[in-house]
Amino acid sequence: MSKILFVMTGVDHWTLADGTKHPTGFWAEEAAAPYEAFKAAGHEIVVATPGGVVPTVDKGSLAPEVNGGQEGADKVAGVLASFTELQHPITLQDVDLDDYAAVFYPGGHGPMEDLAVDSTSGRILIDTLDSGKPLAVVCHAPAALLAAEKADGSNAFAGYQVAAFTNAEETQAGFADKAKWLLETRLVEAGVDVQVGEPWAPNVVVDRNLVTGQNPSSSAPIAVEVLKKLA
Repeated sequence: MSKILFVMTGVDHWTLADGTKHPTGFWAEEAAAPYEAFKAAGHEIVVATPGGVVPTVDKGSLAPEVNGGQEGADKVAGVLASFTELQHPITLQDVDLDDYAAVFYPGGHGPMEDLAVDSTSGRILIDTLDSGKPLAVVCHAPAALLAAEKADGSNAFAGYQVAAFTNAEETQAGFADKAKWLLETRLVEAGVDVQVGEPWAPNVVVDRNLVTGQNPSSSAPIAVEVLKKLA
């Protein structure tokens, strides 16, 4: 059995352009679907957050309408209830990459607030990329890539093909005109090659050891790709 590191947001809000704090955290499906798949394959999960804070689930991500109905919502809630590792995170500073076979970043708007500017997370991302181990990042979690700056100031993911939550999806979600910045735009500005798929449809992009997904529906397919790489 090998260990998979989940690097997760430690915040419960996202500060909008007008200073309003929008309640958020991690997106339920994006943690639950990969967790279920990795555990079923026999892997151990360790959660790490900035400061070792217990991650907050975005309440909106538990609603039936974003989980394909009540049955889907109940399933996601059930998986999260079994995800006891969420209650015992380590700090990002305590991560020793040698302990893990793969690293996974679930999304939600939370990473836009903290991981996007967290240099320790940025170092974990760069070290994982350089190690050749599977590195998986989904939805808004590619915001964390913005903190992965090399010594010369360039982004470690420049030139990589990546899927991430798109400007079109942020517009449809009702936040594009409220946000301080848009994820797709900032990634492109950093030199990342964003592969835009249809809004809300699964879109998983594999480039070397990097596996990225566009949105919540890409979470389960991402887990499949990671398990293929670990096999």
